Amino acid sequence: MRPNLRRLLGGLILAAFALVLHLANVKAATMPAVTIYYNQACMDCVDYTHETIEPLLRGAGYTDLTYKDYINVPANRTDLLSRDETLGVPSDLQSHLTVFVGDRLILQGHIPVQIVSDLLAAPASAFGRMLVYQDKMKGASEYTAWAFRGAPKVYPIDAPIGEYLSYLEQHGADLAATAPAAKARSLLPLVLTTGFIDGLNPCAFAVLLFFIAFLFTIRRTAATVWGMGLVYIAAIYAAYFLIGVGLIRAILFTDDHHLMAKIGAWLVIVLGLINLKDYFFPQLPIHLRIPTIAHGTIQDWLKRATFPTAAVGGFLVGLCTFPCSGAVYVAVVGLLAAKTTQLQGLGYLALYNLAFVVPLFVILIGVANRKVMHQIRMVEQSSRRLVRLASGLAMVALGAIILVWFV
Repeated sequence: MRPNLRRLLGGLILAAFALVLHLANVKAATMPAVTIYYNQACMDCVDYTHETIEPLLRGAGYTDLTYKDYINVPANRTDLLSRDETLGVPSDLQSHLTVFVGDRLILQGHIPVQIVSDLLAAPASAFGRMLVYQDKMKGASEYTAWAFRGAPKVYPIDAPIGEYLSYLEQHGADLAATAPAAKARSLLPLVLTTGFIDGLNPCAFAVLLFFIAFLFTIRRTAATVWGMGLVYIAAIYAAYFLIGVGLIRAILFTDDHHLMAKIGAWLVIVLGLINLKDYFFPQLPIHLRIPTIAHGTIQDWLKRATFPTAAVGGFLVGLCTFPCSGAVYVAVVGLLAAKTTQLQGLGYLALYNLAFVVPLFVILIGVANRKVMHQIRMVEQSSRRLVRLASGLAMVALGAIILVWFV
């Protein structure tokens, strides 16, 4: 072969190789970034993303992958919620594990391999933006697909995503491009209402009335009664608030925040039914009340009639009444963990506990007068069963509302 011809062929080969590299770089540059929001404490999530999702993405040409742990870095959770809100992802289609392939494909939870592969290979004309939701790590029987048009569609777990893509092709022009309206509710009214109802606790009422009656018996001044009453209420607030902070942290380390809200809602219903049982069948076992041994300890502390012991007594009441009515708290905290940032969650928690102690403030205002206190004590003792009836009905209703409207 002539030297000139060899040089020409060599140049053509180098040019072709350079063109291939250029086209590969152009493709990589035009591929959208992938962001994976996950819980570092969830080993199944870590394994799924690294062993299943990442190979699929890289095989499809996605090289810009960013992992964001929203447990150890709270700012990532704020970023996730903001992104969900911006893109119009409804709360009931948000999972503990979220993969954003640009803004076009959103994988919520543990999506079957074949569905992910088919979506990554689908042409741009197949959908504008797609969300697939499957929140169970094991034993899933169905998944949800939604192209941000019309209503989300649920399919058996082994059904190919092609069924939904065919549905879009046939009906896409007739589907309204709106987010599903269900469950897009404000948390503030729920937080304030549940906090107030949770605070209608006969156990805490009875202890406060006993404490104030004792202070009058040992002839403490009205100012002292007010002061110690406020310390007692503040200590209950502190105990319940700290319990809530602990619950939020615990729920964030679980793999399914919405599940915890559902469990709490069902517990609210169960405890409400127990309160109803106490009204209609008080002789039957299982009651919601402070344990006898704890009741005696609390009274011993309060009888010392000092500000520090009022604080200790109130704190113990807050701890000991949590088993009686804490299901409401668990349900609300589960919602806060699932739907708010850490800072927002703490703010809602503070408001919940403020509403929780409002009934105690009302009681304190009334019993600061000796005569009024005596009348209130008589009413409290005679209406305990009615209070349990009202709180039982309210708890059952609240549990149902949380299940239907919020989770």
